[in-house]
Amino acid sequence: MRKGLTIWLDVPLDALARRIAAVGTASRPLLHQESGDPYAKAYAKLTALFEQRMDSYANADARVSLENIALKQGHNDVNVLTPSAIAIEALLKMESFLTEKAMVRN
Repeated sequence: MRKGLTIWLDVPLDALARRIAAVGTASRPLLHQESGDPYAKAYAKLTALFEQRMDSYANADARVSLENIALKQGHNDVNVLTPSAIAIEALLKMESFLTEKAMVRN
C-alpha cells in the first residue's frame, strides 16, 4: 500500500548541468568522479541518469515543469524562477491531483 504523493520536478538537463558546473560537483557523489569540462561531464552523466530513471519519473503523481512555469511568466530561462514560484506550482499540481483522486473515489 502506497501512501503519499510523488512529484517530478522537471528541470531541463542543460539548466541542471550549468548549475552543477557553476557550484562544483563535490556535493554530488554521482557526478564528482568525472574529470574534464564540468558542464560536459555533468550533462553527460545527468542524461544517462535521466534515461535510467525516466520510467520512474513518468510514474510520478504530478509533474512540475520549470520550462512551463518560465513560459507562463514570460521567461525563456528557467534559472530566473524563484523557489517560491516553483513551490506554488507544485502546490497547485498537488491540489489538482488530490481533487481528481477525490472525484474518482466519489
